[in-house]
Amino acid sequence: MILRMPLGLAAALSLLSLPFAARAEDGHQLWLRYPSAAVGRAGSAAISAPDTHNRPSLALAIAELQRGLPARARQGRFHLTTPADGSWPARYDGLGTDGFALSSRKLAGRTETRIAAKTDLGLLYGVFHYLRLAHSGADLGRLDLVSSPRIALRVLDHWDNLDGTVERGYAGASIWDWWRLPDWRDPIYTEYARANASVGINGAVLNNVNAKADSLTAPYIAKAAALADVFRPWGIKVYLSARWSAPIELGGLKTADPLDPAVAAWWRAKADEIYRAIPDFGGFLVKANSEGQPGPADYHRTHAQGANMLADALRPHGGVVMWRAFVYAHDNPEDRAKQAYNDFKPLDGQFADNVLVQVKNGAIDFQPREPFHPLFGAMPRTNLMMEFQITKEYLGQSTHLTYLGPLFSEALHADTLAQGKGSTVARVVDGSLDGHRLTGIAGVANIGANRDWSGSIFNQADWYAFGRLAWDPDLSPKAIAREWAAQTFSPAPKVVDAVTAIMMPSREVAVDYMTPLGLAHQMSVYGHYGPGPWVNTLARPEWNPVYYNRADAQGIGFDRTASGSNAIAQYAPAIAARLARPEATDEKDLLWFHHLPWTYRMRDGATLWDDLVRHYDRGVAGVESMQAQWQALKPAMDAERFEKTRVFLTIQRRDAQLWRDASIAYWQSLNHLPLPAGSAPPAHDLGWYKALSFPYAPGNP
Repeated sequence: MILRMPLGLAAALSLLSLPFAARAEDGHQLWLRYPSAAVGRAGSAAISAPDTHNRPSLALAIAELQRGLPARARQGRFHLTTPADGSWPARYDGLGTDGFALSSRKLAGRTETRIAAKTDLGLLYGVFHYLRLAHSGADLGRLDLVSSPRIALRVLDHWDNLDGTVERGYAGASIWDWWRLPDWRDPIYTEYARANASVGINGAVLNNVNAKADSLTAPYIAKAAALADVFRPWGIKVYLSARWSAPIELGGLKTADPLDPAVAAWWRAKADEIYRAIPDFGGFLVKANSEGQPGPADYHRTHAQGANMLADALRPHGGVVMWRAFVYAHDNPEDRAKQAYNDFKPLDGQFADNVLVQVKNGAIDFQPREPFHPLFGAMPRTNLMMEFQITKEYLGQSTHLTYLGPLFSEALHADTLAQGKGSTVARVVDGSLDGHRLTGIAGVANIGANRDWSGSIFNQADWYAFGRLAWDPDLSPKAIAREWAAQTFSPAPKVVDAVTAIMMPSREVAVDYMTPLGLAHQMSVYGHYGPGPWVNTLARPEWNPVYYNRADAQGIGFDRTASGSNAIAQYAPAIAARLARPEATDEKDLLWFHHLPWTYRMRDGATLWDDLVRHYDRGVAGVESMQAQWQALKPAMDAERFEKTRVFLTIQRRDAQLWRDASIAYWQSLNHLPLPAGSAPPAHDLGWYKALSFPYAPGNP
């Protein structure tokens, strides 16, 4: 077969065909290391596929299959087919646009494998899944599966700034070299697109939600178009965060009122300009009237009026608006956890059909644990999409090993009870609960210019888990951890078992040493790194940890029952009735919903105070256990990745102790209670912890 392809695609394929060079294991190859593929270079697999002329995604699929096949699979035969290519089994007719089917059988002593899809992109996804199985130790001779994504838009939100910094980024500078674009298309863009395609991610918002209007100017549209050209064969659309005031800043208008005809005309012209450069442009992400950002409320208009005006501009081109529901106001005395619901619930049914309201998993801000956002299940006539944070702003950032698969899954499997049992958040997001066809899920990316992409090896697992759960929210976080470990380190069962045993409890360990029993937002003022439960000096009340812990001599916790803010009323009645009683509230969320005496009796019979301290102790012990487990893996690990993770676990152990001691010292300064038997006192007095500062914490806060 002779491949005929444009120059850009030829360059991408040349990257895939490079021989494996001897190099240190720095993590750059992510979960796509294909370590056993080099063993099979002596023989090439027989691949039956259509002509790739003008079919760039198919060409990439074939090249990836050749590159990644392990030695044990290279003597087989592979057939890549779409309906247009003939030999299409009727049982695959139900495949979606991105779906694929894998099947295999033994024939004349060789394994025959079929990868079938309705589109070339589906074939690419099918190849990646086959290679995932191949490098995770699966039986390749007995495949019979069909897979289609449950969610249509599976998007990474990059909070990257035009100056190269990354807001809440902990893996170095932005990978987008805006200065040299559109002329220089760094090979890392192809590597990035390939990694995303391997887990089914199909969209990238290129710039920070705290957007600069410059992103919508002609030079930057050309730069975005260059990235779109690189991404297109991999099935990835580009999106841009749009600054609401751009018509004023760029267009010289006196207003950005969405009901002003001149404003609407400006946005229509801007959309036309973008689509001339990027015919498959995805659309706009908008942060409006939140944390000082301009928006339609500046003109006494609703979020729906603002979103719909942009949606009208994009509609002729097939674009969408992703309108963030993360809104709260400094002059609103209402409980911050209630404000997004109060703003958006009355607008249900008023948003255009090409608008998705993008809702964070919890009502505050990507905390180590939050109850699911009450908007899920409360807006049945609106397209709601999920927003997770992959970069770990509140979970130890790049140095703490805290696998987020369980966090993502916990939120997706929460039951809203909106239409009775089984009305999970996942069913809201995938559209099946309310019959929506436009569906989406976003993850705030943890990607930077560090060689390992994510600041640490284990942070890569969160990017991977997001992609896998965006494809199928019902996948097991443990199964995802196992396949990631097998591809990233080794498919040897002892390695996979040990790595998975470290990963699975790690997020709960962090909750224990940071914010146990439903506490939230207890981080310091320095880039949200380290403890600061005493902080009460920030300009806005809802930025202060004391706002959330409400601790005093009598007790601790935020009363969100009818006697407090009544935030529980935003949930379904059956949930609200349960949350109204502390004894019926899940103890992991106890202090989120209740202000309770330090002497409150927990289910195990201990006091709230004693249990709180024991959670902190358990968190520290959990990190120590992770250290020991990792140390035991040294003989099976490469030196570079082993040592980096060992050092990071040392940092995490130190930080966990700091969190534990500082928090306990502050609580004791209020309640003057003794520690439970066997629990050591903090190493220093409270003044010592309050004097700590981290003024240059990363993340461009």
